[in-house]
Amino acid sequence: MIDSHCHIDLPVFDHDRKKVLLQAAQKGVTRILVPGLGLKQVKQLLLLKSQYPMLDIAAGFHPYFLSEVPLSQWRTDLESMTDWVDANINKLVAIGEFGIDGMLALSMSFQHRVFIDQLCLAQRMVKPVILHHRQSHNDIIRLLKQQKFSQGGVIHAFSGSLQTAKTYIDLGFKLGIGGTITYPRAKKTRKAIKEIALSDLLLETDSPDMPLWGYQGMRNSPEQLGLIAAQLAELKGVSVDEVVQSTTASYKSLFSSILAP
Repeated sequence: MIDSHCHIDLPVFDHDRKKVLLQAAQKGVTRILVPGLGLKQVKQLLLLKSQYPMLDIAAGFHPYFLSEVPLSQWRTDLESMTDWVDANINKLVAIGEFGIDGMLALSMSFQHRVFIDQLCLAQRMVKPVILHHRQSHNDIIRLLKQQKFSQGGVIHAFSGSLQTAKTYIDLGFKLGIGGTITYPRAKKTRKAIKEIALSDLLLETDSPDMPLWGYQGMRNSPEQLGLIAAQLAELKGVSVDEVVQSTTASYKSLFSSILAP
C-alpha cells in the first residue's frame, strides 16, 4: 500500500516518527508521500527523505501557511521556491500541496494568484500537482482549464459529487481517498466513489489529520491506511488486494519520476 498524502514531518511525530514508520511498514505500507507546506519546511524534507528511503517528497506553498503579502514579496518567495525546486528537481515527485481554501481569511484574488503561479511552476518543471480544496471546486476547475494545465496530479482528500469527480478525472487527476469515506454521514462522497473507476483513486491518510470514523480526536497515522483500503474495497465491491494493486499502480504511473529505491 502507498499513502499518497501524509505529513509525517510535523512536530507531533517528533517523539515516535521512526516507530510509526516501522509499524506502518509492518502493516503493508511501502511508500509515503510527504507534501510541502512552505519554503522553510520543504528544505527539511530532504533530510527526512535521506533518513527514511520509503518517503517521497513534494514542494509547495499550502494556503494554511500563507500570509497575504505584497505582490513583490510573493514574487520573491516564489523565486526562492523555484530556485530550490530547480536545484532538487530529481528528488521531488510533485509540486504541492497548494490550493484554494474558501474558509481562510486570505483574499480570493491573492489565493488565485498563488495558485496560478504554482501551476505554472509545475508545468515548467513537468511535475504533477497535489491540490488542496475547501469550498473551492468551482474556482480550482476554472483555473485548471484557464491555464490549460496538462501535468495532472491528485485532488487531495476528495469530497464532492460524482459530476465534480468526473470533471477532475477528465482533466487528468486522480482522487485522494482517505478517512472521509469511513464516515456514514459522507453520503454524497461515498456515493460518488462507488461510481468512479478504481484506477482513478489513490489511498491517503493525511496524518496526523483527518482521523477515521471511530478514531475522532486521536492522532491519525499511516498505520491506519489498511482500514481505508478495506473501506474502499467494501464500497467498490472488490477485494482489498485489488484496491492495493490498483492504487499502487496508479501512484507509480502518476509519479513516474520517482528516483528513490
